[in-house]
Amino acid sequence: MNDERTALVLGATGGVGGAVANALLRHGWRVRGLARDPASAAGQALAGVDWRTGDAMDRGQVTAAAEGVSAIVHAVNPPGYRHWERLVLPMIDNTIAAARAAGGARVVLPGTIYNYDVRRTPVIGAETPQAPRSRKGAIRVALERRLEAAAPEVPSLILRAGDFFGPGARSSWFSQGMLKPGQPLREIVNVARAPGHSWAYLPDLAETFASLMDAADRLGPYERLQFEGLYDQTGTMLTDAVARALGRDIPTAAFPWWMMQALSPFGGFPKEAADIAPYWRWPARFDNRRLVEILGSEPRTPLDQALGESLARLRIT
Repeated sequence: MNDERTALVLGATGGVGGAVANALLRHGWRVRGLARDPASAAGQALAGVDWRTGDAMDRGQVTAAAEGVSAIVHAVNPPGYRHWERLVLPMIDNTIAAARAAGGARVVLPGTIYNYDVRRTPVIGAETPQAPRSRKGAIRVALERRLEAAAPEVPSLILRAGDFFGPGARSSWFSQGMLKPGQPLREIVNVARAPGHSWAYLPDLAETFASLMDAADRLGPYERLQFEGLYDQTGTMLTDAVARALGRDIPTAAFPWWMMQALSPFGGFPKEAADIAPYWRWPARFDNRRLVEILGSEPRTPLDQALGESLARLRIT
């Protein structure tokens, strides 16, 4: 029998998964986490998580960890974001099989913008055509089609959002591309190539996930929602807010996208960056009307407060 307030979080040791796990705990859920080394995972700042030994690539281990849960948060990615073409789809297949074995647990998926051709879709909603131009986008479309095919036997919730910033968003363009954590900030790298990029403050996004999971009776069997977050209308809203939070003018520099393109044939990070470069050039805003219909409003921390908390966590002065 499913426990309606127990969730398995895959990827709970990561930024998004950890934030969602903490939000669920605050909302009164019982949370299980899957980790290859539960003892090490238990030492992280996730007090209250029931850790189980396992790997998202092992269907038997995922199924065992999901026994009796009502939701599985699929916030796991290939280590180092490598080998997407070999690992992403088998992992979602394992999650769907585990959800089915648990009696129809809802699969909860953090969605991305990569499913879309942003040159033709400046506003993204549930029915926006998916026509990806990147390798990652094509894989994400295939992943979501698996969820759609599994419904209604296995219901799902996809919540799309922009690039993350905020406490816990360790592997992000904000904390790894724009700033240098742990030292005085002398320069901000502006990754945006034009106005109109979408950002998501991670604590607000995690709170939204938890609130939606609380409202399961208002969700469809295959629910696709959009988190609007911060739509950077000028292309400098985030960099300006960093300067305000630190109380001084800080020089900005443009991210070397031209270098990523030139070096992409050699693989590695330049190849991955060049693959998603269009998402930083063309505007794309998430239409959150359905989300607001369900929750009444979208959690929204004031930008200056969000940046202050983010910089403090990154130890940037």
